[in-house]
Amino acid sequence: MSAPDERETLAPSLYAHVLALRATAPDAPLPPGGLPLPRGARPPRDGTPGPRAREAREAVTALVRSALADADPVRAALALERDLSAAGIRERAVHAAVVALPPPEEAPDRARALARALTRTGTTVTAVAAGLGLLVPLGEAEDVPYLRALGLLHGLGDQAARALAPLDREAAALARLVRERSDALRPLVDALVRGDERTARALLTGLPTTPRDLGRRQARHLAEAVGLTALLREEPGLLGPALGLLTRMSQGPEAEIRAYDEAVALYETVADRARELPPLLGHRARLVTLAQELDSGDARLLPWPPGRRRAVLVALLAAVGEPESPSDPADRRRAEWIRRTARRLTAVTTGEGAEDLPDGHRTGAPAVPLTSRLRIEVAVGDPGEPTGAETRLLVDGRPLVPSVFALGAGEPPEELLLNGALRAGPEPTEVRLAEATCTEGCCGALHVTVRRDGPHVVWDGWRRPGAPPGLPHAPAYRFDADAYDREVGRAGRDLGWAWPARRTAWLIAEGLRERPGILARWGLRRGWISTDFHRPDVTVITFLGPPLRPDGTPDTEAGTRQFLQRLPDDGRPPRERAAEALRHLAEEDPRRHPEPGE
Repeated sequence: MSAPDERETLAPSLYAHVLALRATAPDAPLPPGGLPLPRGARPPRDGTPGPRAREAREAVTALVRSALADADPVRAALALERDLSAAGIRERAVHAAVVALPPPEEAPDRARALARALTRTGTTVTAVAAGLGLLVPLGEAEDVPYLRALGLLHGLGDQAARALAPLDREAAALARLVRERSDALRPLVDALVRGDERTARALLTGLPTTPRDLGRRQARHLAEAVGLTALLREEPGLLGPALGLLTRMSQGPEAEIRAYDEAVALYETVADRARELPPLLGHRARLVTLAQELDSGDARLLPWPPGRRRAVLVALLAAVGEPESPSDPADRRRAEWIRRTARRLTAVTTGEGAEDLPDGHRTGAPAVPLTSRLRIEVAVGDPGEPTGAETRLLVDGRPLVPSVFALGAGEPPEELLLNGALRAGPEPTEVRLAEATCTEGCCGALHVTVRRDGPHVVWDGWRRPGAPPGLPHAPAYRFDADAYDREVGRAGRDLGWAWPARRTAWLIAEGLRERPGILARWGLRRGWISTDFHRPDVTVITFLGPPLRPDGTPDTEAGTRQFLQRLPDDGRPPRERAAEALRHLAEEDPRRHPEPGE
């Protein structure tokens, strides 16, 4: 093959462009999103609509197959680059179409040679994207340096990472971090790109891992890029950052922990050394969060050896200890959550029967002849971070929602438990168990039909409207009716999870359901009533209706608006605060003193 810079064109290859930029300023920080492309690497749009997705896929497929027919990879690469540029197809569509091609069973060496000519000598992003797509199944160790370099370019990080993943997982994760990095990650990513391990470790020690600073996927990619599990064994001082990254990966909805190959090993390493952590409130809270996720969240679904999940959970809880009672109200609420949640998890873990039951017998049958067991938990997140409460349903010891609908959290307990939605009545009832994080209208929801069948309660008739294809099969479940009724009744009566502001919200919502005339008097409808996501000790009441004119009359021509009122917790009992809020709503139009709707 010709050297990367031997081409019948004056334009440098993208690979040579990266090498030149790094040689000129090897220690310079990367721009947001990666290094800039050279002029002409991505032809400008002329306003003409490009081909539709199916047309683009068919066109790319035909062009690549034609190129593979040429025995000269350099000549084939030049022709393919020219044809792709003329077709006006964007690089993402090119890459997707090439990845979708079946791996070449005949002449794989020719396809690999074409891929290398495209990635090493290509001057346009579409040509390089095609080469990266071919290397996904065909790449070898010698391709890693080229892929690492191309992963630094703006717009090619994901494609390079896809080809790197089977060859060098750390390099693949770093390519993704280059594209998606936040301001908090920027210095650390720059150090990793330079290969400056000492600086990278120092920056990792002080890295913030709150949801505001670090996304779940970023946390996973960072753990992969630094080889966190092995690094923690070498560097005892990284236990705190490792705890933060593991917690961030484990938190749902849409937790990333099952996508992290070394999740079990990292959980075990953190648990084994958890007692070495300083007794900080944040450390205690993260240990409790990890224990909660092991008990009823995504982390329970990891490939645990028999008995190990429970052993790790017990070790985490043992390291929590007893937090002090801080003077700061927010810290005091966090300490109370740590105590309450740790006690509950300890009781559940101590009282649990045999380790999780296998469920392989359920994968194919439309109806399950065996009776399953249901356990219901309400998981409340760490009050030190944006938090809420979700209903978690465990069937035969396996968390149901992340098993069959990993796109969002379970419904709030007010929607499933306190209003009796899960009760099995004489008629079948459809119940929504979970909604996608973005909303049902965007990415779907999980619905099931609950019905009685003699001595059993059956869950079947699953629906996931709007969800993307390819989700795992959701089987039918059959529960002993008496055991089912006991568990649903227990969960509905247990309000130990509800903090004062959340209880206040529930009592207000119940009062408005029982007395619909309160809002009807003002021409209003009830909206959602809960607690503020970022300030969990603030009760939020929303209502819908037309705005008021300056003279105080409803402006029905202005359409429906959302209004809201916030009620900070003032220490009084929830029942007293709810009664006062209902009295005010009944006596005065709440639109006279609203906050802006969101």
